[in-house]
Amino acid sequence: MAISPPAPLAGAPLSDRLASTQSSPVRELLQIAMRPEIISLAGGLPAPDTFDVPGLRAAFDEVLAGPDAIRALQYSTTEGDPGLRARLAAFMSTRGLDVAGDDLLITTGSQQALGLIASALLNPGDVVLVEDPTYLAALQAFQLADLQAVPIPCDDHGPDPEGLLELARRHGAKVAYLIPTFQNPTGRTMPAARRAAIADAAAQAGLWLVEDDPYSALRLEGEDAPLLASYAPERTLVIQTLSKVLSPGLRIGYVRAPESLHGPLAVAKQAADLHTSTVNQLAAERWLATHDLGDHIASLAAHYRPRRDALRSGLREHLPAGARMTEPEGGLFIWVELPAGHDAEVILPRALDRGVAFVPGKYFYAGEPRPETLRVSFATATPEELREGAARLGVACRG
Repeated sequence: MAISPPAPLAGAPLSDRLASTQSSPVRELLQIAMRPEIISLAGGLPAPDTFDVPGLRAAFDEVLAGPDAIRALQYSTTEGDPGLRARLAAFMSTRGLDVAGDDLLITTGSQQALGLIASALLNPGDVVLVEDPTYLAALQAFQLADLQAVPIPCDDHGPDPEGLLELARRHGAKVAYLIPTFQNPTGRTMPAARRAAIADAAAQAGLWLVEDDPYSALRLEGEDAPLLASYAPERTLVIQTLSKVLSPGLRIGYVRAPESLHGPLAVAKQAADLHTSTVNQLAAERWLATHDLGDHIASLAAHYRPRRDALRSGLREHLPAGARMTEPEGGLFIWVELPAGHDAEVILPRALDRGVAFVPGKYFYAGEPRPETLRVSFATATPEELREGAARLGVACRG
């Protein structure tokens, strides 16, 4: 007699940490934004037409048809493939920081790196200092780890160093999470003097700095900024990813950590998933070995620059008088502050009815949200669609 599986328990309790972790409104909004009549300014997905499908196919073919085929299909080391780590270390070293392959841990996307850092450095109930606003999925990761995200006062140049120091001392914080270059959601970049001041404040407070750096390769104009870690290498962890420059489907991120953290992070990685996909790592290494990453990144800039310019000009033309927006030199986002009295969450349904999607700014705040803010992205639409999307958004703002 066949045994039927037990029926799920109605109302079965969840863990406290999962019950208090909110689903990403961006992921939910993307389901709506995928409708063909919607011009999406919502997601931060890289443009699919920048993916090197032939090159990646050839890289996978080379791995699976060559001497590394068996190794590619087997378990691997927790830290990651040495060849890939060496190539990624060389790339990270172009930003003012001396990085060796052994300094890196390969992660399953940069999102996993946040969870590993939380597991290795923090205890439930600890405070992590964050910019306000900041990356929504980082707030989710910190919620899931039972951490308290405390906002640092910020201005147009990023976090206030004195505010960082005061909050770190007041809360006994161990970690500050920052996105210094083309920040998500604002698109702002921390200037060199502010980076040096943040590094000095962290040293005074005894803070670990977590530098999330997914967008710096997507520079559209201006000069590259040195990593924040170059000002405080002994206390800074740097997270980078291949998702924005090669393919998010590979799920390859990597974290550079001071030597004292190599072992703890590797143990956290072992407990999470043993190691990142071997075949994906080897294919990524083959692609990097056979392509000039600098040339590829330059092609990305040529792709995204006209899109940023189209959205920026459309917003200037169609947003209500008194609206402000950031002027990012790279990345994928523009941050908009509507005049007082506007509420982006109230505007969103009207915008969707008019065929355009964006993300209300309230979801990016660890502190008191500002309802008049919103994030728009120029990543996936054409310049013509972006100009039309800005026009539709302007109509929605007017009611």
